[in-house]
Amino acid sequence: MIAKTDKTKKALITGITGQDGSYLAEFLLSKNYEVHGIVRRASTFNTCRIDHILLDPHESNARLFRHYGDLSDSEQVSNIIYNIQPDEVYHLGAQSHVKVSFSMPEYTGNVTALGTARILESIRRYGNEVKFYQASSSEMFGRSPAPQNEETPFSPASPYAVAKVYAYWMTKNYRQGYGLFACNGILFNHESPRRGEIFVTRKITMAVANILANKQQFLYLGNLEPKRDWGFAPEYIEVMWRILQQKEPDDFVMGTGEPHTVREFVEQAFAYVGLNWEKYVRIDSTYFRPTETENLYADSSKLKKRLGLETKVHFKDLTKIMVDADMRKVGLKPIGEGDKILAKKFPDKWWAID
Repeated sequence: MIAKTDKTKKALITGITGQDGSYLAEFLLSKNYEVHGIVRRASTFNTCRIDHILLDPHESNARLFRHYGDLSDSEQVSNIIYNIQPDEVYHLGAQSHVKVSFSMPEYTGNVTALGTARILESIRRYGNEVKFYQASSSEMFGRSPAPQNEETPFSPASPYAVAKVYAYWMTKNYRQGYGLFACNGILFNHESPRRGEIFVTRKITMAVANILANKQQFLYLGNLEPKRDWGFAPEYIEVMWRILQQKEPDDFVMGTGEPHTVREFVEQAFAYVGLNWEKYVRIDSTYFRPTETENLYADSSKLKKRLGLETKVHFKDLTKIMVDADMRKVGLKPIGEGDKILAKKFPDKWWAID
C-alpha cells in the first residue's frame, strides 16, 4: 500500500477534458485540492474546457496537472495511479455517446467497461485507501419502469449502457470483495454550455443560435419522443464530491425527477428566442437508435435524505442558460434570462462563465 505524506489532498480525474471533468477540476481547485487529469494524446490540443485553469506546471502555484494516458492501456493507468498517489479518483472518462456505441461496440466495451476494471485493479494493488468514484449512467436502467432509483433493475438498451452496467458491478464487487471505498453515482442527464456538440441538447441550442445568426438553415434530429431527466451539470459535480466524503461507501441516484421529451426541449429552446421550431427542424432516420430507451427520470429520495441536496436548475431554466451561452458564442447578444437565473441561484458560483 502507498504511504501518504502530503497534507494537500490529491485527486485524479479521468475524462478531465469533458464537460463533467472540467467542472469537477474547477470545483476541486476551489476546495484547495491538487488536481491531476488523464488526457488522451492527440495531434491537436483538446483542452479547451480547462485552458482557463491551466497554469504552466513550472509555476509555483500550479495545482492542475495533465498526464497523457489511455483507459485501454492498463500499464499506463497503473503507472499514473502509482506515481500520483491520489487520495480520490473520479472516473469520468468513457466513450459516452449512446448512438456512437452502436457503431463502435468493441471500443465502447474496452474503454467504458474494461477501463473501469483497470483502474480498480490498480487501486487494489497500490493504494487501498484511495476513494473511487464511478460515473454510472441512467442509461443502465434502459426500459425499466420510471421513476428509477437505486433498487430499480437494470435493463440496458445500448452497448454503452451494457458497458456501464459492467463498470457499475465491478465497482460494487471491488467494494465488497476487497474493501475499497468505491462508489457509484448514477447520474441522470446533466447538461451545460460545455456539453459536447454531438449531444442532442447542445445540438439544439447551437442550432437555435446559428439560425438566428444566419449560419444554419435547418436542424436535423432523430426520435423526438424519448423522455429524459435533464439537470444542470455544475450541480451534479458537487454530488460526486459529496459521495466520496461520506463515512461509508455507497451508491446514489441523482436527477431532477422531471421527465421531458426531446420535442419539449426543442420547443422550449426555439420559443425562448421567438422562433417556431417546426419551420426549422427536420427528422433524419439515420439518427434513430436500433433500440431506444423511452422513459428515464430519477427518484433521488435517498440522495436528498442522506446528502441533503436538491437541484436548483430545472428544465426551462436549463434551456435558457444554454441558449444564452450559445448566442454569445456566435456573436449575438443573449436574451439574458438564463444569465439572470445563474446570477440569482448561484451568486457564489465556483465555475467560470462559459
